[in-house]
Amino acid sequence: MAYATVDDVAARLGRDLDEAEQRLAAVLLDDIEERIRARIPDLDDRVTASEHYRALVVSVEAAAVVRVLRNPGGYRSETEGNYAYAIDTRAAAGYLTILDEEWRLLGAGNGAFTAVPYLDPIRHDPRHLVRYPRGTGPYLPLDREWWPP
Repeated sequence: MAYATVDDVAARLGRDLDEAEQRLAAVLLDDIEERIRARIPDLDDRVTASEHYRALVVSVEAAAVVRVLRNPGGYRSETEGNYAYAIDTRAAAGYLTILDEEWRLLGAGNGAFTAVPYLDPIRHDPRHLVRYPRGTGPYLPLDREWWPP
């Protein structure tokens, strides 16, 4: 069951939903949460640990559903003279998407090569580094046992 509710969707949409929209919103909320869980398996732990994170999840889920409800046909452009229109190709796939910015807010990586470096704070703090004599060579870690006071 999704953390966001149909009422959250209606609040972000700025109007009440009719019965058909409520049913669609409920299904889409469950769908979008499954997509989030596929990328963030420990979603429940994160939500339980932080009320702020829960609010982010509700916001992202509701925003994804609102995007579908605002434009259910997936129209991208339309002209009036000699009538022409274009449909977004994502509409055929359901158009239920989470934006890259929203994934970053949720703390999920973006792609196969996403890496978060770990830097040992002692080794990378300038107060713990010294140079070779006369400034030659690379920095060395400062070892208080052999370095003079």
